[in-house]
Amino acid sequence: MTVPRLALRELGGAPKLPLLVLGPSLGTSTALWQSTAPLLAERFRLLALDLPGHGEAPPATAAFSVAELADAVVRAVDDAIGPSAGPSGDRSYLYAGVSLGGATGLELMLRHGGRVRAAAIVASGAQLGEPEGWRERAAKVRAESTSSIIVASAARWFAPTSMAEHPRLTGRLLHDLQNADDESYALCCEALAEYDVRDGLGAVTPPVLALWGRLDVVAPEAKAAEIAAGVADGRAAVIEGAAHLPPAEQPAATAAALIDFFEHNSEGTTP
Repeated sequence: MTVPRLALRELGGAPKLPLLVLGPSLGTSTALWQSTAPLLAERFRLLALDLPGHGEAPPATAAFSVAELADAVVRAVDDAIGPSAGPSGDRSYLYAGVSLGGATGLELMLRHGGRVRAAAIVASGAQLGEPEGWRERAAKVRAESTSSIIVASAARWFAPTSMAEHPRLTGRLLHDLQNADDESYALCCEALAEYDVRDGLGAVTPPVLALWGRLDVVAPEAKAAEIAAGVADGRAAVIEGAAHLPPAEQPAATAAALIDFFEHNSEGTTP
């Protein structure tokens, strides 16, 4: 396995503001955060990630783990903020990630805890799905492309009213899925098949908000509760009217929850 390459995009916020790194879910891109970002940009400098072979990130060339995705986050953010840190030498930041992006956030705190001041783990868990299900999806995408899973993904991703309420953004996210590199998507699935940090949650020391969508069948309340109870300093909160992609489905509520949490945990995050 190897550390994959990610892409980072600036989504707003002045350089002097606390840095908030935003992680996507599998199959999406930085577009996942486009409606939430303007609501966050007055308080945070925003850097959003693209997964390997998604959005603007190059395709993966070898297998990787979710832990190695966390290593890739550190590398990408270091490249973005440059060699100089703040006056105190602090290079830590805030992090919010959805689904696979949330799993990456937990691994980020386990492997690079000193870099994360606080994290919101959104629509995610310390373990997700069943290994065989992920491997079957990887095989399907390799054989039939990501186009073959669009209908099933839409049903998992969105609450019943979300596509009607946000047609442009939800449509763009489904196009992002269709345009994702098939092999990179499959490798992400295989990484999730091996991902399980339930036994390590007690070693996560930064403050954690486990945020879940009321209608999410992928990462329901029990997943958020497990994280909140397992980490050293955790809490859980719900986003009403959302399924698996709260930043796209309920941007105002998602932004409010993140602002409330991070404003109490943002000291020292200006790089």
